[in-house]
Amino acid sequence: MLTDLMAKVKLPKLPCGAFSGTEFEGRQHSPLDRILGEFDRALRTLAAPALGTRPNPARGLPEAEFAPAARQHTARLMRINHTGEVCAQALYQGQALTARISANREALRGASNEEVDHLAWCEARIGELGGRTSFLNPIWYAGSLVLGVAAGLAGDRWSLAFLKETERQVEGHLAGHLAQIPAADQRTRAIVEQMKKDEAGHAELAQHLGAAEFSPLLKQAMRLSSKLMTRSVYWV
Repeated sequence: MLTDLMAKVKLPKLPCGAFSGTEFEGRQHSPLDRILGEFDRALRTLAAPALGTRPNPARGLPEAEFAPAARQHTARLMRINHTGEVCAQALYQGQALTARISANREALRGASNEEVDHLAWCEARIGELGGRTSFLNPIWYAGSLVLGVAAGLAGDRWSLAFLKETERQVEGHLAGHLAQIPAADQRTRAIVEQMKKDEAGHAELAQHLGAAEFSPLLKQAMRLSSKLMTRSVYWV
């Protein structure tokens, strides 16, 4: 995973300024172009079906027989995972907007594209289980975008530190979900296992790009915020 992402990134010798209209995705973009592009990205994340580029890991696997309570619980777990991916889109978006080093910006975009696959897979599985996505997604998206921008403004090493710790916590969170998903539910487990693998790769990428290390206090604050999100989204 790290090798695949790094293959797309050429490390530059000099940093470039944030919001400077530098070359991005193949041509010169003005600040207004970038703002409109980011607004479009937000709308697509929140209001349009996600379109992944990789095959769904659940494809071809049999559907399990569920008791109604188990089906509902699994659907709610996948709703939490879906909202987590919405937050990831906003976080990457904010960090990419404020990244000073172009290689870091490109790496964040590459990781963000993989998270779109996660969105698509989660949406599909939620639908199969008869569930729905969270009504709170716009709120969590906005909060994550602000955090991403703030992390980027603190400097690339600290922005990458935030990314690294977020992905490590998400990896642990997904492991907890795997412990709750019935062994017979191959479809859900395949999706969550691939997501877990990807998140670990994103954390490794952040480390490779020079992420700093957060203090235990900051890590604990992030865990508390994550608990607030998971508990609220499970029900709403």
